[in-house]
This record gives sequence, C-alpha cells and structure tokens, in this order.
Amino acid sequence: MYAIIGAFAALENVFPPAPADVAIALGAFLAGRGTLDPWIVFAVTWVGNVGSASLVYAVGRRYGRAFFTGRIGRRLLSESTLAHIEEAYAKHGTWGIFVSRLLPVWRAVVPPFAGVARVPAARAILSMAVASALYYGTLTFLVATLGTNFDLVTRVLARANLVLGVVAVVLILLFVRWSYRRLKQ
Repeated sequence: MYAIIGAFAALENVFPPAPADVAIALGAFLAGRGTLDPWIVFAVTWVGNVGSASLVYAVGRRYGRAFFTGRIGRRLLSESTLAHIEEAYAKHGTWGIFVSRLLPVWRAVVPPFAGVARVPAARAILSMAVASALYYGTLTFLVATLGTNFDLVTRVLARANLVLGVVAVVLILLFVRWSYRRLKQ
C-alpha cells in the first residue's frame, strides 16, 4: 500500500489528473484506523512527490526551452508568453513556486516551467519540497486524525479542492486576460 501511495504522489507531477490526493487520503485514513503508519504514509508521499517534481524540473530545464521555441512548442506558448512566465518566476521566485505548489491545478505546472525559466535548482526544489511537506503533511495529519469518519473526510477534501480549484481557475483566467492584453500592445 505504501508503494501505491508513493507512486500516485509521484505520478501527479507527470500526469496531473492522477488522483494523488485520494490515494494519500486513503492511506492516511488507513493510518488513522491503525492499519498503516501515518509517518510512513507522509514520508512515501513526500519523497515520491518531491522526487518526481525534481525530475520534471530537470527535464524542463534541459529540454523545455528548446521545445517551446520549436515549431510545436511555439503553437502552445508564444515567445512573449514564455517571456512573461520567465518574468513571473524572476519576480515572484521562491514564494511564487511555494504558493503555486499549494494549489491543485498549478501544482503539476510549477516544476517544468520553473526549469524552463531557469530558476536555480536549489531555490526551486527547496520551495517545492517545503510546499509539498506542508500540503501533504496537513492532509495526512487531518485525514489520519479524522480517520474514523471517512464520509466527513471526503466532504472536507472535496470542499477544500473545490475552493482551491476555483482560486486556480480565477488565477488562470486573470493570467490569460493579462497575457492577451500584453499581446495586443
């Protein structure tokens, strides 16, 4: 079970629709019931998530710029949008990475673009690691503590993910609007 939890935590950075939160919540729930150890649930989650985020960061740093300046990549992101992303990382840096890693929609987008933007590895990975520890540590603690009432836990998680998802969508829309206005100038 620990391997499955760690795999889902890692898969989230490669394939964002992976239900990592659900797998981790289930592991924490089982820890709350005494079946698993909550510290090990947290550890495999954190190691898997930070490890795969670091790998995706490295791939973005090594190949991302060339991809987005190539024929297909230019269709996905214009040069000005790519420049804006780099400016945003330069301006907000460590705090931007940290906060973005706490939001469900942005969580998987941060590592590759931090690599593309050439954020120094130590700053990027440290920010991702601390945010991951905070997010998954809180999730594991809350679910393990509330582990005797799975219905309550799923309602709380659904509400939290909904709120964070709405915040992320609003931020995306604001970013798209801002990018569109900059392109028109």
